[in-house]
Amino acid sequence: MKKIIMILLIVFFLVGCSETKELKTDAVKFKEEYEALNDKETSYGDNTYRTLAIEDDNPIIYKEASDILEMIDDGKTFAVYFGFASCPWCRSVISNLIDVSNDLKIETIYYVDVKEIRDTLKLNEDGNVVTEQKGTDDYYELLEKLETVLEDYTLTDENGNEINTEEKRIYAPNIVSVVNGVPTKMTTGISDKQTDAYMELTEEITNESYDKIKCTIECVVEEKEVCTVDKKC
Repeated sequence: MKKIIMILLIVFFLVGCSETKELKTDAVKFKEEYEALNDKETSYGDNTYRTLAIEDDNPIIYKEASDILEMIDDGKTFAVYFGFASCPWCRSVISNLIDVSNDLKIETIYYVDVKEIRDTLKLNEDGNVVTEQKGTDDYYELLEKLETVLEDYTLTDENGNEINTEEKRIYAPNIVSVVNGVPTKMTTGISDKQTDAYMELTEEITNESYDKIKCTIECVVEEKEVCTVDKKC
């Protein structure tokens, strides 16, 4: 009998370790994916990617656009980060996103890599908006579901004029809070004082970025569907 109990305890221990390892898989994958670009040259001028040091036990869980759509339809409450590893603006805010999550004791931040799923629009020679690359069906459905919190997709013509494409856009980064299936708030997390994706992040810039992200993520903690009205950031 004692031998059977001991075997069961060992099995439970191994299963528990396996589950813990599985939970950390996405966190480690995210860390490795983002840190792999540290100090490497970008394809944008002479810049190098910002160096990041991401915790092994960060709260990031990878999701597809279809997963987010399903969670919205199911009335879930959650926070989701849209971005991609080589996005220089994303690399400016990701440390703050993780810090905010830890401080608010948010165990999960869902992550959708939007680099390959978005459409790309441009202005042709006549100044008309044309589609250079189509997005996925799930991406367009996300635009509809998140329409109330997303910003307009604008292009700049040769004279510096902003042209509205009549479409919403999931920019990178976009951090969105969803409460009971209702998109409540979105932020880029980027400080108004940060004018360049590669510039040094001063304490003032970092603090403002942190506050913007915290203000958005708190909507999930408080589960307030009217967060955009009641909460000023």
